[in-house]
Amino acid sequence: MSEATGGTATRSPQRLRVLVVDDHDVVHWGFRLMLTQQPWVERCLTASTGEDAVALTRRYRPHVAVVDLFIGEESGAQVCERLREAEPGTRVLLFSGAGEISASAARAAGASGFAYKDWPAAKIAGAVRLVGLGGSVFERQDRSGVLGLSEREREVLNLMAAGLTNPEIAAALHLSPHTVKEHTSSLYRKLEVRNRTEAVQRAQRLGLLA
Repeated sequence: MSEATGGTATRSPQRLRVLVVDDHDVVHWGFRLMLTQQPWVERCLTASTGEDAVALTRRYRPHVAVVDLFIGEESGAQVCERLREAEPGTRVLLFSGAGEISASAARAAGASGFAYKDWPAAKIAGAVRLVGLGGSVFERQDRSGVLGLSEREREVLNLMAAGLTNPEIAAALHLSPHTVKEHTSSLYRKLEVRNRTEAVQRAQRLGLLA
């Protein structure tokens, strides 16, 4: 499901001040390179932490902030809330390379859109501009393929999230306990976690659960 609508902006500038919040320098560099070439961009600011982002927002009042979903140990949604409190006129576009957040959760945090890092540069730039001018951009994609999860692994993951034990999962899917154990081990490796609790938590953050 996708949504890309234009609303009435509280500010309708000809050129936008953009703040990029991400804990990787290469992302800052990429956004600066891309956005400073756009005739509608007045300035591109960058921050590596939520604290720095809030300080820059208060000082420069950016029209739009592009906030990574995970900034070190910080949640992008929480950073979004802090930025909106610091400057209600700043609109937020959340983005991520592997994670995902539902449109309802993003809106609850005060965001006006969500973008994926693997989108073409022109599409990301368009999303930044649309959000900065008062619109919203939400386009849901299936991210399980990015992590290489098989359909069976997704079934196991959803049953894990429902609280079933390995023997119960085996019975539900008509598999042997050994096969279920192999699937869970594969899930841990692909999700980069150590146990089922971490696997379920990461799957929730990534929007992988049915």
